[in-house]
Amino acid sequence: MTTPTSRRTVLAAAIATVAAAATAASVPAASAAPSHSAGGGPGPRPRAKALVDNGFWTSYADWHAGAADGTRAVAAARPGLVLSTPAGRSDYADPHTGKTASWEYGTWTSPVHRSAVPATEVIASWNAETPAGTWLQVEFQGSYSDRTKTPWYVLGRWTSGDTDADIRRTSVDGQSDGRSSIWTDTFAVDDATTGLRVVSYQLRLTLYRKPGSGLTPTVHRLGAMASDIPDRFTVPASSPGLVRELPVPRLSQDIHAGQYPEYDGGGEAWCSPTSSAMIIQYWGRGPSAKDLAWVNPEYADPQVCHSARYTFDYQYDGCGNWPFNAAYAATYKDMSSAVTRLGSLGDVETLVGAGIPVITSQSFLEKELTGSGYGTSGHLMTVIGFTADGDVIANDPASPDDDAVRRVYRRHEWETIWLRTKRYNAAGDVVSGTGGVCYVYWPTNPTAAQRRALRKVGLL
Repeated sequence: MTTPTSRRTVLAAAIATVAAAATAASVPAASAAPSHSAGGGPGPRPRAKALVDNGFWTSYADWHAGAADGTRAVAAARPGLVLSTPAGRSDYADPHTGKTASWEYGTWTSPVHRSAVPATEVIASWNAETPAGTWLQVEFQGSYSDRTKTPWYVLGRWTSGDTDADIRRTSVDGQSDGRSSIWTDTFAVDDATTGLRVVSYQLRLTLYRKPGSGLTPTVHRLGAMASDIPDRFTVPASSPGLVRELPVPRLSQDIHAGQYPEYDGGGEAWCSPTSSAMIIQYWGRGPSAKDLAWVNPEYADPQVCHSARYTFDYQYDGCGNWPFNAAYAATYKDMSSAVTRLGSLGDVETLVGAGIPVITSQSFLEKELTGSGYGTSGHLMTVIGFTADGDVIANDPASPDDDAVRRVYRRHEWETIWLRTKRYNAAGDVVSGTGGVCYVYWPTNPTAAQRRALRKVGLL
């Protein structure tokens, strides 16, 4: 249920520092997505009190609007960005294999996206295909509110594969300009009490392939969630508005304890990939028998092992990298995904009501979540529905077996442990919460109702 201490402890401290000093009086919903589908122009403005801005590039016009060097936009049923005539070659010394190799590359730099929310944090996400022998890098450069800029920060070096033909998926530690830092998958202003914010940003893609191979990654979706969540130990209770339960498969992380130590050993370390595997299966996707041939046949639910392997971040040394989980889900046919923040369980009801489950990130003491039977410094669960009383129906992978995964948790307890940015740990120290972070996975061609729901929470 927990993620590796070395990373999440540091990230928690960073997020706690980033949080603004005032306690939130309300929990506004995420902004409407500032879509770039009209050739890079801004989309609808968010409500005045929105704390989250989502910006994405997905259409042919979006890709055509960026600055390309060795890449080109493809106008297909699902538009994308590919390598064309490479801009050059570069060597990459993979710190996780010890090997240095030469790669052809091309770049694409997004138009400047002006965030509707001057932000203290930014988390990117992407949907891409990377055949063996290809990979991609995502970078971020923000403009501060004092008119200076951040460096170009690396937000991930990613491939869907895990063979000798591939690099190893990795975040990049040690990036800071003394005013902001990268904490695995999260850009954060170091001291938000100074008033410093990021008011706009660009993302840069670099696509790589083995020289002379003619291969290419294809990127279908790129974007980021920018936010400025105020400091809060609790949140107002939202009013129930939905009674529905989605038939999401139940998968336990605990039955995998001790499996594949090279991918962080299963059990409590695999909450994120187990949650991802549940939702991928819910949408009728998943690894083939050939894909799963590497898994020990004595292990139950081999799709969970597969999910752990292919979300594993070799620098973080764990499976809890948020964008890597979203990117893994989108490797399956006609699937889209994003990492974002939502404003309340009302937003989750909007998605669940349209048939879209939501993976949420939270931390809590055992006494703070009635019926959990455990406490955690960081855990992923899937909201699959709501009872007639408005309580949360969750698939909680921290369960002894698959049958025990379905749980019902009290609405306001759940909302608090998910949306707060500050909490007390078992030692009585003040530490951080995630402030509403979640993963959302959905079909590339959603129904009209799903499209409306995704648009309402800022993802389309």
